[in-house]
Amino acid sequence: MTSLGAIVTTHEHELVALRRLLHTQPEPSGGEYLTTEILVERLRVEGLLPQVLATGTGLVCDISLDPDIAPDPTTMPAVAIRADIDGLAMDDLSAAAYRSRAPGLAHACGHDVHTAAVLGAGLALLDMRRTAPQHAMVRLIFEPAEEAVPGGAVDVVAEGWLESIGAIFGVHCDPKLDVGQLGLRAGALTSAADQFEITLRGPGGHTARPRQTIDLVRWTARVADRLWDAAQAAADEPVILAFGAVHAGVAANVIPASATLRGSFRTADRQTWAMGEQLVHDALADVLASSDIGERPEWHLDYTRGLPPVVNDAGTTALVRDVVVEQFGAGALADTPQSAGGDSFAWYTDLIPGTYVRLGTHDSESPRPKLDLHSATFDVDERAIAIGATLLAGCALAALA
Repeated sequence: MTSLGAIVTTHEHELVALRRLLHTQPEPSGGEYLTTEILVERLRVEGLLPQVLATGTGLVCDISLDPDIAPDPTTMPAVAIRADIDGLAMDDLSAAAYRSRAPGLAHACGHDVHTAAVLGAGLALLDMRRTAPQHAMVRLIFEPAEEAVPGGAVDVVAEGWLESIGAIFGVHCDPKLDVGQLGLRAGALTSAADQFEITLRGPGGHTARPRQTIDLVRWTARVADRLWDAAQAAADEPVILAFGAVHAGVAANVIPASATLRGSFRTADRQTWAMGEQLVHDALADVLASSDIGERPEWHLDYTRGLPPVVNDAGTTALVRDVVVEQFGAGALADTPQSAGGDSFAWYTDLIPGTYVRLGTHDSESPRPKLDLHSATFDVDERAIAIGATLLAGCALAALA
């Protein structure tokens, strides 16, 4: 029988082309209309019936592994494989011919790779069922708005797409691993992550007389500099509190009347995550309690509860390990540490057994450095797409067996 990897390879040219197409036209979280349309049309070509989520973007598509029986998770074993489809709100500064054509948007987190891998796994499963049908089904989940908080997985779950699903699998690009390497970790893989916005207000004034008003720029700098340490001092477990956006004023000679700081709160500890809003609130109050730089501003904290850690099930992770060894050899296995990053895959593993795998994307023969996710010149060794597709199809088949 033809190997799974060989079957995926027959689709590799198409999958790379799809990834590059998506890379040129990333779409924002919740606005992935073209991406959704492209996937829907491609799946319909195979005679499948993809269902767009009620939110208008993102989709699910069921594949029966018996071509003569309609997929039904209530009457046959069912597993899911998942991709995220949204881009990031940032510019693509790479020199690739397929770099983003959308100003302020980029696929710098590898979601285009994840999407191509899940589609490739689905196409391979369709090929295999022609010669080896079985009474089971696989659900493809193309999740929108992963980069938003709390993530499009919440909508997938709310619509019932995890009901009667026995296990779920996914991959995420890891530019720190060479292509061909697959990072595994049982237990907590990512961290809990929330977002917040702080607003500071004062009367404003002239920069010639900063002591006669509330110098919001100085207060903004103080909050940005000291808030993390203040929150950590009150927490029993390590936390990360960092800012990604700060805005205060537009003119060099005007002290602004308002300032905003937007950031994230992260922790590997679930109990500390439950206390996140209170920790940030109290830390902010402490930082603003000082009067050594003048009158204190008014302030408001708008805190958005995010998502828990992704926790890989021990059983499904052992299954993935066996699939990796079978498909790629033991040398492909790599241990991976718990990340401070968050991922909405957590909402799935909160409900059913599942495993999220780190997909190596760095070309070991390239002189390019191992850039991090969200880098402005992020790119991948596209051989990773077929590896991801082979792994996901293999995991689905192994779980159903």
